[in-house]
Amino acid sequence: MTMTSATLKDRSLLGLKDLSATEITSILDRAAYWEGQSEKVTPVLKDKFVANMFFENSTRTRFSFEMAQKRLGAEVLNFSSAVSSVEKGESIYDTVRTLESMGIDAGVIRLKPAGVLEQLASKVSVPLVNAGDGNNEHPTQALLDMFTMKQQFGELKGLKVSIIGDIKHSRVARSNLWALQKLGAEVKFTAPESMQAPELAAYAPYVSMEEALCADVVMMLRVQLERHAVGVLKSADEYRLQYGMTEARAAKLAPHVMIMHPAPVNRNVEIDDAVVEHPQSRIFKQMENGVPIRMAVMERAMK
Repeated sequence: MTMTSATLKDRSLLGLKDLSATEITSILDRAAYWEGQSEKVTPVLKDKFVANMFFENSTRTRFSFEMAQKRLGAEVLNFSSAVSSVEKGESIYDTVRTLESMGIDAGVIRLKPAGVLEQLASKVSVPLVNAGDGNNEHPTQALLDMFTMKQQFGELKGLKVSIIGDIKHSRVARSNLWALQKLGAEVKFTAPESMQAPELAAYAPYVSMEEALCADVVMMLRVQLERHAVGVLKSADEYRLQYGMTEARAAKLAPHVMIMHPAPVNRNVEIDDAVVEHPQSRIFKQMENGVPIRMAVMERAMK
């Protein structure tokens, strides 16, 4: 049976910017169903083949997808290449088309160049799931973040969420912004000037660190200081003092506030070592929630 482009689009997950609130909620609800299952494997995707194509390394995200796929009974192929020759769009396209021609039922893709995923999706006839593309989107990360927030707060409407750090390069910030706003949460950003994304200021205001800590959820982003060789924040210590979740800052948070981080964490840069497993931190809970979220997304793509 060939899949029509409409159903193909409905089964792919390229980003959350164009996904409706209803669709986002249905994925979160289905993840809650999977989270509640005591069976380790429920083979609803038996005899289905999925390829995880990672053109940019991320062991943690790939393992999370693979665990989700195997828990659903799918056969999993893993392709990873951080080799520069595959960074070019054509080579990525050839790899995806090759796996498609071998009979995969869906592909999970992570890549560095932004914009390539959209083009790929228009040229292949299997559903694609975005596991992070450039500084564009990282939809399953934002979904697991929202799932974690819902567990604690019950609903997202009216929730105040601060996202702190390298907004400029962050696909996590973008996916969370689009999705949280659709579900009625209020998003604010905090970043040093060199790490701000001016084009997002129309959607969420940039506020001081003090104001950011007055939210219900404080999400720290991974900071790659090598991207910011100029400006005042040359050192990790300097960044930590101005924008890090230090023990001192964590101690001042209201008791209900959740500390989040998409991981991997630069300990003692954006978040102090002692705060990673602070009672208000949900960093490991987020990782745990990645599996049911990705189960919901893979089931949607392949069933």
